[in-house]
Amino acid sequence: MSIETISLSGRKKEVSNKKMSFWESLYLVAIVKGLLITIRHLFKRKVTIKYPDQTRELSPVYRGQHMLMRDEEGRERCTACGLCALSCPAEAITMKAEERKPEEKHLYREEKYASIYEINMLRCIFCGLCEEACPKQAIYLTKSRVMVKPSSDREDFIYGKEKLVMPLDMAIKNTQMKTAN
Repeated sequence: MSIETISLSGRKKEVSNKKMSFWESLYLVAIVKGLLITIRHLFKRKVTIKYPDQTRELSPVYRGQHMLMRDEEGRERCTACGLCALSCPAEAITMKAEERKPEEKHLYREEKYASIYEINMLRCIFCGLCEEACPKQAIYLTKSRVMVKPSSDREDFIYGKEKLVMPLDMAIKNTQMKTAN
């Protein structure tokens, strides 16, 4: 007796309900085939790396730790437009915009700046859409790995501006390297 079934792909598949022989019902052939596959894998070269001593080579398109960039004068580039938060499919980015005061002109590039800028690293999927959406090239996903310390507190995985903003000495060094070239 055979039954026709239709799979999700739309192809018909014929299924039979034929009675199994005594040797088929013992499943010995299937067990031996499985053991042969296991034994064959036992002698293959392992692909495991010894992590602390060796590290894998990163892909050229690897996206790592987020960084809020600074301009040539050391001011923050982010204008809190919110395009990065809107483009984030995981909704991992939150920010609060404020107006720049006259005495803060040396800190922020535009009239508006992000007083609060947070990325929830538990939600982030490192897709890079925030980087692509930013009109000011303020957010950048670096090649460095995200070093997360084990914690049971969710607040430790929410990175604020203190962890995200590019250090001032790095911005100055980048400017000096550009002028030297």
